Amino acid sequence: MTEGPGFGNTLVCLSVLIQRRYLQICADHDLTTAQAQLLCLVKDQPRGMSELGHLLSLAKPGMSGLVDRTERRGLVRRGASEHDRRACTVSSTPLGKEIGDALYADVAARLPGIVDHLSPADRQLFQELVTAVTGETVSGPCRGDDAPAR
Repeated sequence: MTEGPGFGNTLVCLSVLIQRRYLQICADHDLTTAQAQLLCLVKDQPRGMSELGHLLSLAKPGMSGLVDRTERRGLVRRGASEHDRRACTVSSTPLGKEIGDALYADVAARLPGIVDHLSPADRQLFQELVTAVTGETVSGPCRGDDAPAR
């Protein structure tokens, strides 16, 4: 079945709606979206800079700048890699974990509000369809890998 030409535009509009809500949630926690994504990725485990760059689609200079800015705020810290002396890892500080957990909870609580106008049955159907499309079953924007969960 081929969707009409307006369906792509409708998906873009949905994406914009989600991004606006997410941007506001991040701002309420005094974070940029990049800082929020970084905190989500390291809130439960340290990660290497290369891995983070891949997950966030950032080149080395951009990744270094993001970590520098977030580190100055006391939310993350750099450490030595256990496996490679030349590499470093990034982990959350206690404050970073606290803010990352609060952000994650806020996203879970507030982002679904974009479908509050739907009936409970339609919200359930929408959730099932989004899950089928994304393969997402567990931890949302803080997954930490680029493959859908199955």
